[in-house]
This record gives sequence, structure tokens and C-alpha cells, in this order.
Amino acid sequence: MEAPLFPLRTVLFPGGPLPLRIFESRYIDMISRCMKNDLPFGVLLIKKGREDGLATTHEVGTLAKITDWYQGSDGLLGVTAAGTDRFRLLSVRQQSDGLNIGTIEMITAEADMALPDEYKSLKKILESVLDDLGRLYDSLDRRFDDAVWVTYRLIEILPIDLEEKQRFLESSDTLARLKLIDQLMNSVRGSTPE
Repeated sequence: MEAPLFPLRTVLFPGGPLPLRIFESRYIDMISRCMKNDLPFGVLLIKKGREDGLATTHEVGTLAKITDWYQGSDGLLGVTAAGTDRFRLLSVRQQSDGLNIGTIEMITAEADMALPDEYKSLKKILESVLDDLGRLYDSLDRRFDDAVWVTYRLIEILPIDLEEKQRFLESSDTLARLKLIDQLMNSVRGSTPE
């Protein structure tokens, strides 16, 4: 399967929102084609380089489907997309306009998993902060009892290093992610002054 690629300094997770402001013509054309043909594009975290220039990326990313768009007051195209499925990049070719097209293989989605009782506090934390995150999270399909969904949302919003987020994206072990997130949350709580 082929998909246009959008290298970014962000990690997109399945089910997560992605706000974009598009100004490069290659990406305006890509967004236009994706909207017209209801096609996804691939989001990959940049390893080296820049969003508006040459970049090398990680090999695991997430497909994104456009859910909304608008013309900003500054004339830039604003787009909201949502992560769908994880993929692995096999090869890349560049079009004459500079847009990279990737040959990708899909990574099998993790099956929904009931949130184990020992991690119910993570559900409560997520429930309490999601409403405060603004418009992007308003329309999200909320699945607080699904451990896969909960881990993706928490990793998305936690202020952790992008490389760390990438490692979480590449993992297909929900229980390991839950354990690491729980440890991270406990260490943050432990370092907060009383």
C-alpha cells in the first residue's frame, strides 16, 4: 500500500487528534487530494531535519484521516485529522513536487482490552483532564474502559520526550505501556511538594 507522508515533530496515536496549519504547496496539494478522494496520509516523527525541509523519520507512524478544515485569518489552511492505524514504512519515493510517498505495511491493531483494576486511577486522571484540553478532544470517541485507548490518550498528553512517545507508539504490549505510564505518574506524584 502507498500513502503520502507528512514528517512532523509530533507522534500521532490511533484515535488521537492532529491539528495542522498547512503552508507548503506540496502539503496543500496532498491535503486537497486526500480530502477529495477520502484518503489517509502517513504521519512520521522526524529523527533529523526539519518539517519544512529535508528530514529523516522513524519507520513506524500512524495514518491520519482529515476530519475538518478551515481557512485561517492569516490565509493558512487549517486541518484537523485523526489517527487511525499504525504502519511500518518500507520504502520512500519522492514526487517532483517534493512530496514523499511511502510504501507501507499496516501493523495489526491491538485488540480492545478491559482496563485492569489496578490501573483504574489512570482512567480517573484521564477523565479529569480530557475535558480541559479544549475543542480537539471534544469530539473524541471516549473509551475509558479500554486499556489500549487509555494508554494512547495518556501518552499523547503527558509532557514526555518525543522519542519516548515514539517507543510507546512502536509497542504492541498494552500491559507494558500501562505499567510504564503508572510508574511515570507515580514518580511525578512522588516528586510533587506537599
